[in-house]
Amino acid sequence: MASLLIGGGITVKPPLPFSPSSLASFNFATPSFSHNKPITISRPLKLVAAASPMASQQSSVEAPTSVPDSSIKLLFVEMGVGYDQHGQDITSAAMRACRDAISSNSIPAFRRGSIPGVSFAEMKVQIKLGVPRPLQHLLDINKVKSVFPYGAITNVEVVDGGLICSSGVEVEEMGDKNDNCYIVNAAVYVGY
Repeated sequence: MASLLIGGGITVKPPLPFSPSSLASFNFATPSFSHNKPITISRPLKLVAAASPMASQQSSVEAPTSVPDSSIKLLFVEMGVGYDQHGQDITSAAMRACRDAISSNSIPAFRRGSIPGVSFAEMKVQIKLGVPRPLQHLLDINKVKSVFPYGAITNVEVVDGGLICSSGVEVEEMGDKNDNCYIVNAAVYVGY
């Protein structure tokens, strides 16, 4: 079955049958809320076709590897949000999002050997960060990784997400260059 991947990682699986030629009739301007303004997609759409028995005669395009990937036996998914209200530092916002994701959790199963055949040394962590696109190049992944006290970080994926908004005030003595607030979302996948 083919699926349509919209920017930001949103996948739309239309009813069968679907082909690239049917894109012309696929309507994205039908809102599911009360006002009648059309939905605007600001980036080109990218078609990702998955291989299926019916598509064996057609060429298929592999979807990009994403977090979590198949190298992890997933146990937990922890989610968090981080802000940098003053100073406009996207790395600080990402670190706070990761701390938020893991701060209310304790995972004694790895250290105590509660999972048969799995030791503490086998704990794997994968991280997916939603970061505003214009700021992704400023993100220091090594600093973000430093938030995690243990576990082998096997994959970090940065996708379009998060938010740039106004904090309502520019405070120069706090390092502000403007009144922007940066927001990052984090999903942390823990397994072995």
